[in-house]
Amino acid sequence: MRHPVALLASLLLLGGVLSPALAGADEPAVLVGPVPATTSGAADPRDLLAEARALLRGEPVPGAPAQRRTSGGHADRELTLVLRDLRLALPRLGAADRREATALLARPTDGRADPLEQGYTAKSVRTCGGRFCVHRVRTGDDRATAAWATTTVQVMNRVWRSQVGSLGYRAPLSDAPLARSRNGGNGKFDVYLKDLGAQGLYGYCAAEFALEREPRRAGGYCVLDNDFSRDEFGRDPADTLAVTAAHEFFHAVQFGYDVLEDRWFMESTATWMEERFADDVDDNRQYLRASQLAAPGTPLDLFNRQGSEHYGNWTWWEHLSARYGNRLVRSVWDSARGPRHSTVALERVLAGRGGFPARYAAFAAANLTPARSYEEGAAWPTPRLRASWRMAAGAERTDTVRLDHLTSASYLAQPDVTLGGGWRLRLDIDGPSRGAAPAAWLVVRTADDEWRSREVELDRRGRGSVTVGFSPATVRAVSLTVANASTRTRCGVDDVRWACEGRPRDDDKAFDVRAELVQR
Repeated sequence: MRHPVALLASLLLLGGVLSPALAGADEPAVLVGPVPATTSGAADPRDLLAEARALLRGEPVPGAPAQRRTSGGHADRELTLVLRDLRLALPRLGAADRREATALLARPTDGRADPLEQGYTAKSVRTCGGRFCVHRVRTGDDRATAAWATTTVQVMNRVWRSQVGSLGYRAPLSDAPLARSRNGGNGKFDVYLKDLGAQGLYGYCAAEFALEREPRRAGGYCVLDNDFSRDEFGRDPADTLAVTAAHEFFHAVQFGYDVLEDRWFMESTATWMEERFADDVDDNRQYLRASQLAAPGTPLDLFNRQGSEHYGNWTWWEHLSARYGNRLVRSVWDSARGPRHSTVALERVLAGRGGFPARYAAFAAANLTPARSYEEGAAWPTPRLRASWRMAAGAERTDTVRLDHLTSASYLAQPDVTLGGGWRLRLDIDGPSRGAAPAAWLVVRTADDEWRSREVELDRRGRGSVTVGFSPATVRAVSLTVANASTRTRCGVDDVRWACEGRPRDDDKAFDVRAELVQR
């Protein structure tokens, strides 16, 4: 997936900000140039075209299971990255398909040029304020009131102050250099209101142009529903607008960092951003059962276009920001700019904070007790244990678990009530070698309800052991979490499920775990 920036620039992978010297006033500002297959978003770009067509028509996606309507935010029918991938795939489409794809990528103000009639069919008006212009029509299915346009302007400016002002992210690229007929009339960020609810959509943002000298940095526009009515979306319109605006605008921010960045990273951080802006709405809880809270055996960097894992794993960023502050996530985005992909950026940022493997194992262990580990965790699901052991005198338990990259398994040991004093619990781990980044984390809950946790050191061969006091009078439970924290990947093999569109190198690694009681 990652190619040298100089090569991208020389190929004009994402084009540049168009000027009269480069294009006529009627030429759309599109991302142009030969796009390597590893950045296409699908093995066949026609699949992307079919998916975008279906989403914009409100139809089932070909070859995908039925997608459910959700109560707010962005839902399973996420369009932003489909359009991003379609934009990147334009050069690999035939002439007729390219014309249709370009029409799908057009702004609503381009009118009837869109064969799927996504453009406005009436003259639009705009309401501008602060950093934004909101465009609407007064008639037809897409009609929106002046009051709702004003509300949208106000909410979008609050989102800007939160993400760009308070959290310090780069502002999205301005479209001011584009021809006025293409940039919404000025350099402010454009938001278009349309009746998206009928298609099962809440909103989306589209990458549209890029900087000639920094071709990974792209800008564009957003489209949001024209009223977010309670009847259609199932909750207060203001709440639905808030989480949708926060999520989708952060995609526009991301495009200004690196429009080619990993999909799981883009979606999980955008869902985490909802919590920063609209903490009391809690729409993102609907994805937790697809996250590593409930499914620790599903890799953290999975992007599943027909699922919700990449949304649900916003909890990873919640774990990090609770410990190191909200700006740590921005540090990862800063590190990931350019050819460095998401998991490598994570390793760099966490290198001075105990290292990525230890931090990932601590996250997996924290998920065993979400009510204690997260501010709102009492309402969250808990993961499945690999095994739960009741340990009596002479007991010994063994297990072998095979873990894919960025997954974990946890064991719980409790002293039997018949167990007297003078016993200790010994835990032995035999995992893969250090190159595959094995990690282990221990948590002890005492009889006095104190919690003690620490990393279990593993040697170069992936082996380690730990011994703790263990009797009903002193200990309630001991948990051991083993993790495959490997980020090693053969990048660019066009598998869009994983970071850097790569093939993980350290899947299906065996961890042998042994628990036994020993006398002091």
